[in-house]
Amino acid sequence: MRRPKRLQVAALCHQGTGHARRYLLVTSRGTGRWIIPKGWPIRGLSCSQTALQEAWEEAGVTDGDATPNPMARYTYHKRKEFGLGVPVETLVYSVAVTQMSDNFPEAHERKLIWVKPETAATMVDEPELQSIFLRESELLKS
Repeated sequence: MRRPKRLQVAALCHQGTGHARRYLLVTSRGTGRWIIPKGWPIRGLSCSQTALQEAWEEAGVTDGDATPNPMARYTYHKRKEFGLGVPVETLVYSVAVTQMSDNFPEAHERKLIWVKPETAATMVDEPELQSIFLRESELLKS
């Protein structure tokens, strides 16, 4: 018996253009793995608005433009304290970041870093998220 997938929304935050473009990674609160800001849908907000909210709470993004539609999706197993992981499908929204703050809700719980997409692909654990970063790298080369 397989559990149905749950849904999360993520922000693929970036700054710069062309070869100078960098992507934002944050650490997860539980394991300290490198991830992109993401969370459960928020009632009353669209998915792209939820992605911006997660980028604020987890990384301090105070101003950014999110695409209205997801640019990608990936699946992973959310680790639970007890029992099996929960399968999660994550809708990814591209967010062009224009302003950030050092004072944000989870600032003391997370680290963040701006990296090239090919570096990000080596830092994240989820194979489908790695593929998204590798695809971004290829797009920047063309």
